Amino acid sequence: MKKLLTAAFAVCALATSVSAQAAQQKICVFDIVGNVGPMMGAMKDWQTAAVGWGIDAELVPYTNEAIAAEDLKAGVCDAALVTGIRGRGFSKYAGTVDSIGAIPTMDHMRIVLQVLAMPQSADKLSQGAYQIMGIAPAGAAYVFVNDKEVNSLAKAAGKRVAVLEYDETQAKLVSQVGATPVASDITNFSTKFNNGVVDVIAAPLAAYEALELYKGLSPDGGIINYPLVQLTIQLIAKKDAFAPDVAQKSREYFYNNLDRILDQLKREESKVDAKWWVEIPDTDKSEYEVLMQEARNQLKIEGYYDPDMLTLLRKVRCKLDQSRPECTG
Repeated sequence: MKKLLTAAFAVCALATSVSAQAAQQKICVFDIVGNVGPMMGAMKDWQTAAVGWGIDAELVPYTNEAIAAEDLKAGVCDAALVTGIRGRGFSKYAGTVDSIGAIPTMDHMRIVLQVLAMPQSADKLSQGAYQIMGIAPAGAAYVFVNDKEVNSLAKAAGKRVAVLEYDETQAKLVSQVGATPVASDITNFSTKFNNGVVDVIAAPLAAYEALELYKGLSPDGGIINYPLVQLTIQLIAKKDAFAPDVAQKSREYFYNNLDRILDQLKREESKVDAKWWVEIPDTDKSEYEVLMQEARNQLKIEGYYDPDMLTLLRKVRCKLDQSRPECTG
């Protein structure tokens, strides 16, 4: 009997220990579609994998990104999945991945994400009370215009351009080309474009069908075939809520599932009607590259972009194309 009681106490103690290790943690997930959206779908797969790391995660969908970020700050969430641009307020290093013109193609993005998933990058992905637990691509952002004749920076002068109100860099860049920035957020920028309140937006192709951007493009609009920025979604967590080894496993999980995410992006991008594409001359593209490089340097000086991340991104660009002017010397 004594042995039975001892064994019972041991089992209870073990169960209590396991329960403590697998305490439920709340993950606030921004998905503009809500509980049935693609971000929630991807995070449900992550939730399943996280059980093996001792994490019992509760996923809470948010259709308003600002509230998800505020709830992370307030401690309502242990982690939040938000855009990299929004995440810059938690980690300038990781948020600079979404800097203008810094990642020309998805091939560049793959290398960047591979580096950031390595254990050697862990310290860089920790800032203040927060740490990055995963980064995934959300697709390249292209310029959508309601008049396809607006196919150069010069022609953008005087046009109304939606900019994210919490990202000062966008308003600065729009003003520099003589256009008028119109403060917006992720929940209303598409409506403003579709209703003609603004003439120009920047958006990933995956938003074309989900946000019905074809309404704003009709009848005379177009999509400029030149990616401005590679957008990301980032899982940002409180440091004290997740052990460093769990955070590392999570980052590796994100990278190891990169191809699944890219396949999903391609499916969404394939829904864009080819009639909307507007080609621009190579000379214009070269001019844009120079302007965006100057903009990155200026925004670094002003403290918006992290210099170490900008250096990493330049190294990746030069790895894939040593003929770039920035790669000489």
